[in-house]
Amino acid sequence: MSLNTNRPKVALLGLILESNRFARPAQREDFLSLTCLRKKSLMDEANSRNSSLAIEFVSFVKTMNATGDWEPYPILLMASRPLGPIQKAVFDEYCSEALDALTDDIDAIYLCHHGAMVAEHLDDPDGYIAREIRKKVGPKIPIIMTLDLHANISDTMCSSADLICGYRTNPHVDQFERGQEAAFSLRQILSGQADPKVAHVKLPLAPSSITLLTGTGPLGEVIDYGQRRQAELGGKIMNVSIFGNFIFSDVPENGVSIVVTARNDFDIAKNLAEELARLTWINREFFVRQLTPFDRAIEIAQNQNREPVIFSDSGDNPGGGGTGRTTQLLAKLVEKGVRDVLYGSFFDQKLAEEAMGLGLGSKFKAVFNRDSVQNQQWQKYDEPFTIDAEIIGLHDGEVIGRLGIFSGRKMSLGNCALLEINGIKVVVISERSQTADPIFFEMFGQKISNAHTVIVKSRGHFRAGFKSWFNDKDVFEVDTVGLTSPVLERWDFQNVPASSFPFDQDAAWSI
Repeated sequence: MSLNTNRPKVALLGLILESNRFARPAQREDFLSLTCLRKKSLMDEANSRNSSLAIEFVSFVKTMNATGDWEPYPILLMASRPLGPIQKAVFDEYCSEALDALTDDIDAIYLCHHGAMVAEHLDDPDGYIAREIRKKVGPKIPIIMTLDLHANISDTMCSSADLICGYRTNPHVDQFERGQEAAFSLRQILSGQADPKVAHVKLPLAPSSITLLTGTGPLGEVIDYGQRRQAELGGKIMNVSIFGNFIFSDVPENGVSIVVTARNDFDIAKNLAEELARLTWINREFFVRQLTPFDRAIEIAQNQNREPVIFSDSGDNPGGGGTGRTTQLLAKLVEKGVRDVLYGSFFDQKLAEEAMGLGLGSKFKAVFNRDSVQNQQWQKYDEPFTIDAEIIGLHDGEVIGRLGIFSGRKMSLGNCALLEINGIKVVVISERSQTADPIFFEMFGQKISNAHTVIVKSRGHFRAGFKSWFNDKDVFEVDTVGLTSPVLERWDFQNVPASSFPFDQDAAWSI
């Protein structure tokens, strides 16, 4: 293979999944329902005005378009909403198609991944894909990867890619910038301005996601420091990415990772990575946070003499593999007579379809989780709940995200309904998604400013979507049940290194 720097042929690939080991496996249908596009269809969607694709992928394509001539070679992009391990057959089919499509005239490869995928048969499928592609194309073809801030980084990834570019924000609102950065970096590599060298340091520090916000807290501080050090080094560093890990993947690669890419000197990358690792480790005690106790949350919700607040139903975050179907908090609110609440969003296709069939204004007995199977690991928290309700809103679920992580992104939520239950307005959707954007309520004409209490099935990304109405003091992360409960002591992790902090309070690390 030879590099064509005048009109480089860039292969476009991606397999995006955040795997929660305790959730059900990700099947072929889960990718078909979100993203599974090839060739021309993939490019057409990437170049559309409001694309449904991963924002960094769209940004990479549009930035390459804007910065010079190139020949895009779209192969396959697959993405699923967060679930459990990807089924082996689905993973094998992707790898076979992707590797077979790599031709001898390719000049570069862009891999759009999440970085916290688990397969039924592999702990590090992201690394496996990067390694197999490297074997196929040889050592000289640049491979660029973009990854989520919650990626579980392996040495295999870092030795296979020429540059790994991770999100810097949580909530994630910089995906477009990271796609741009990946494209700019590739242009530099192809033009001979850089011969990138990647250094990786893994810490025995495996925190829960609730400690990984970047607006405040230790992760944001070290990310900011890393950007300052990159600037101080005067162009010697191409990228600094710090990954917080995704604890629910339960893999040997769990742990905070510092990945630094130097322009041409590995020692400079290594030294900076170690400096950032030391700073992170010194502050490890701050990677622990407490939730609002369940009973205390109910007391807050009952209090009518306060300013409006927003609750995170943190145990049931579909954005981390939660089912979006737990009813514990809703049932207690109804029992206690709490009113003036917006609650979103329950993933219950049958309930939404029933409401759609009955029509606006109908009153009926709403049955949440009518098909729940309590003896299945991933449904054990999905308690059935039956309550009288009125249908006060219906929608086809075709929306454009307005704020935060979904801003500008086309979403298809299926048939949706807004139910009035004793003063609580409940959004029911037919495609599982975290409620990180006010559009989930606004599509029914609801105003966030009119609610006394807003409750969302989202762990952290809602903060960006709802920050116009709620400051940090108005946010309560509630200790609820579900597959994403951030109380780590409740989970039987089998593969996270036992010597990691905070599991081992006496964990030790040194260069």
